[in-house]
Amino acid sequence: MIVTVTPNTALDVTYTVDGLRCGDVHRVSDVRSRAGGKGVNVARVLHALGADVRAILTAGGATGTAVVDDLTAVGVAADVVPIARETRRTTTVLADDGSVTLLNEPGPRLDGDEWQAFAAAVRSRNADVLVCSGSLPPGAGGYAELLGGTPSILDTSGDALLAGLAGRPSVVKPNADELREVTGLRDPVAAAAELRKAGAGAVVVSLGAEGLLAVTPSGSWHAAPSTVLRGNTTGAGDAVVAALALGLSRAEAWPDILRRAVALSGAAVLGPLAGDVDLAHYHREQGLVAVRARPEAHRTDSPDTP
Repeated sequence: MIVTVTPNTALDVTYTVDGLRCGDVHRVSDVRSRAGGKGVNVARVLHALGADVRAILTAGGATGTAVVDDLTAVGVAADVVPIARETRRTTTVLADDGSVTLLNEPGPRLDGDEWQAFAAAVRSRNADVLVCSGSLPPGAGGYAELLGGTPSILDTSGDALLAGLAGRPSVVKPNADELREVTGLRDPVAAAAELRKAGAGAVVVSLGAEGLLAVTPSGSWHAAPSTVLRGNTTGAGDAVVAALALGLSRAEAWPDILRRAVALSGAAVLGPLAGDVDLAHYHREQGLVAVRARPEAHRTDSPDTP
C-alpha cells in the first residue's frame, strides 16, 4: 500500500476568468471546489491509476467536512485526524491567457495532541511507500518524525525540506526554484548532490516544460516530454510524486520511473483540476518521453536500481 501524508489539508477552490488584472473586478465563468493539499492530490492520481493507496490527512470545521465528503464521494480511502480549527482553503485562478495564479492560506494551527495523533495515524499504517507532501501547518512537528525504515518520498520546500532530510527520505522532489532556495546553488545537478549529502537517497527535480532531472545513487538522468502542453500546472508536481511512488513500490528502474513521471505530469496539466489526469495522454506519452543518461553522474551501484 502507498500511504500519502497531508498535515496541511485544504479545500481547493478554482476560479476560471477571462483575464486577471490587478485591481480590477472579474466575472468568474466557472468555479469548482474539491479536497486538496499535495498528499491528497497524489492519492487522487494514484486512485485513478488503480493503485492501492490511502491518504492520511487533517480535517476541521465545515471546510474539513467538505474535504472528507469529497474524498468519500470519489472513493479515495482516507484516515482523517480531526482538528479543532477550520481547514484552510486554497484558491487557483485560471485565466484564458494560460496564466495560473495561486493564493495559498497558511493553514490552521495544530496543538501538540493533534500533531501526535496525526503522527500516530501515520505510524499505524504498514506502508510499502510513504509519501510526505506539502507545507507544514503552524504547530506541527517535522516530517523527519514520520520518515525512517520505509521507502519514502518527501515533497516540500524551505525549512520543512531541510529539516526533513534528517529522516533520510528515499527520494526528495523539489522544483528548480525550491532547490535553489535551500542550497543557494543555480546548477541543479550540484544542488541535488548537496541534498543527497544531507540525507536524501535520490533527488528528482521538476524543471517545468523541460521535464525532470534525477540524481540518484545509481546515476543521473534527464527526462523530457515530447511536446510542451498548455493547461493547469498546479497538480503537475503531485502527479510526478504519484509516479515516483508507484515506481518505488514496484522496484522499477529509474528510466522507467521517469518516463511514467513525465507522462503523468503532462496528463495532469491537461486535467481541469489538481489531482485530475488525462489518462489517454498518459498512456500515449509514456513511449514518447526521451530519457538521457548524464555521463558525468557518479554511480555507486547498478543503474537499474531505484
